[in-house]
Amino acid sequence: MNSVIFTIAMPMRCLQVFSFSVLILVSATTILSAQDPIFSQYYATPLQINPAFAGSAFAPRFGLGYRYQWGNLNRAYRTYAAFYEQRVERLNSGLGFHLEGDDAGNGILKTTRVSAHYSYRLMITNVTGIKIGVEAGAYQAALNWDKLVFPDQIDPINGASELSQEQRPDQLTRTRLDLSSGMLLFSKNFWMGVALKHLNTPNETFLLVNNNLSNGLPIRYTVHGGMDIQLREGNKKQSEAFISPNFLFVSQGPYQQLNLGAYAGLGPFFAGLWYRHTVDQNGDAGIILVGFKQGIYKLGLTYDATTSRLSGISGGTYEMTMSFLLDQDKYLQKKKKRADTSECPRFFR
Repeated sequence: MNSVIFTIAMPMRCLQVFSFSVLILVSATTILSAQDPIFSQYYATPLQINPAFAGSAFAPRFGLGYRYQWGNLNRAYRTYAAFYEQRVERLNSGLGFHLEGDDAGNGILKTTRVSAHYSYRLMITNVTGIKIGVEAGAYQAALNWDKLVFPDQIDPINGASELSQEQRPDQLTRTRLDLSSGMLLFSKNFWMGVALKHLNTPNETFLLVNNNLSNGLPIRYTVHGGMDIQLREGNKKQSEAFISPNFLFVSQGPYQQLNLGAYAGLGPFFAGLWYRHTVDQNGDAGIILVGFKQGIYKLGLTYDATTSRLSGISGGTYEMTMSFLLDQDKYLQKKKKRADTSECPRFFR
């Protein structure tokens, strides 16, 4: 009975901070089974999904991504990403660099990943090939202890105080090596890939009585694929039109998700619809995409309409991606001279 009265009397902001504190502490002191942040526009940040995508564009490409998840929950989750990739034609290889930051609980727990990617392309036939990719980088987790609120700091009437008897850890930032790999089967208009993230299961815990208490960050298993169906060739009189159905399945620890949908383009505009579903029969969100592409520049905006039990309180999720594909004119000139199109798979227009 006292706990019920205590919860009702607690100011709402204190309740939110306290809830995040409990969540972070549980993650820090027990076996970690966290799930990586994944962009709804995963096709716009391909190196986050599979290192084999490094150098998959026909020209150097770089981009940015921003995700604002569940804004009504006191800025619960924000994710940032930046990437660069390019093909090394004479070595049948690709290089890429990826930077990702995740902010959970309005700064309570921040994670940063920086990694380098390498892929090698092997053609099976004139139009079909395999790409094998590896990724090596650093994974850092940082806990802001001063933003945590513990039970002994809560007063039912006055809210949270600054004093707590909890012992501050000696180390609030942990940096670990992070290794991943992936493979991609592709042709001009079709691709399918698998990837294994966190092969060495880096340990990100802060409060350990015994190192055996944590198995580290779980390996993330990813299977993905898609098609590019050209409906109409573009020329001076008419705009190009295409549709691209694709899917993404991710399994990490006890969490699984499946994204199914497609996007289509007409001239400089494109739009799409997806549905994200968790394997435990819990629908998660419907995803709506609108975007614009002109020259080397591409902009995509999505809104995730929550369909789970959080639909009434989460506020949905907003996402924006920008990418720049360089040397497009040079590529078009090469394409006109080349009858073989195996070098130019249409991954994610």
